[in-house]
Amino acid sequence: MEKEQGIAFPWPGKSAILETMSSHDQYLPITQDYSPAREFVKGARDTIPLLLGALPFGMIYGTLAVTAGLSRAAAIGMSALVFAGSAQFIAVGLIAAGTPVLIIIGTTLIVNLRHLLYSTTLLPHLKKLPLFWRMPLAFWLTDETFAVSVHRWMAEDPSPNKHWYQLGSSLAMYLNWQFWCFMGLVLGESLPRAAEWGLDVAMPVTFIGMTIPFVKNLPMLVCVLTASFCALIFNELPYKAGLMIACTLGILAGLISERLRRTAGNGGPT
Repeated sequence: MEKEQGIAFPWPGKSAILETMSSHDQYLPITQDYSPAREFVKGARDTIPLLLGALPFGMIYGTLAVTAGLSRAAAIGMSALVFAGSAQFIAVGLIAAGTPVLIIIGTTLIVNLRHLLYSTTLLPHLKKLPLFWRMPLAFWLTDETFAVSVHRWMAEDPSPNKHWYQLGSSLAMYLNWQFWCFMGLVLGESLPRAAEWGLDVAMPVTFIGMTIPFVKNLPMLVCVLTASFCALIFNELPYKAGLMIACTLGILAGLISERLRRTAGNGGPT
């Protein structure tokens, strides 16, 4: 009878078997492929289900841009340099309504403030990267890429190339968005009434689907419900002001709820 670390084994050779298994296990992580190419391909592959969601957005943007009177070059330039679906939608609508430039800038800025939250979440993982990596990853960061990449960054494995995963997701979304925006422009020029097909319903549905997984506690639920309710109430305000009000009130409601929860958890005010 053999003994291993004080445990008696009823058959011979057990110690040798354990040593072989232990020796094999220590090399297991090395066999996993964490190369830049594999991470890049995996990031692009994991983003494929979200690529289809950009189809109606890009098509609608293209048709709306034509309706708003933008030239093809201006519409393509906005898509390539702004690369923010919701901001592009709002900007095109405001341009068509003859809205002052400062209001357009302020509105799109408010809409894209959520990217500050994305950046704050990813900062602990990206801060050690050189600037020439952080700048393009920041530019290409979208709701879809964040939703995919944040899970990869938080995965407990020793990969040193997770930024390549985010790059793969980013480029897949970027090229896909440019393609569908261009197709929307072509469609908008061929079918002037294509903007009335109701394809824009895909935008709120997609955002709801991406938001729900992050509603994991009461403050988040309060924030989402408050913002949704206020968006409906103030929907008729000019210049998309209702959206800014809804975002602001939703954030405030979430912060107040979080403060009350912490106070209750600490036994109340002292």
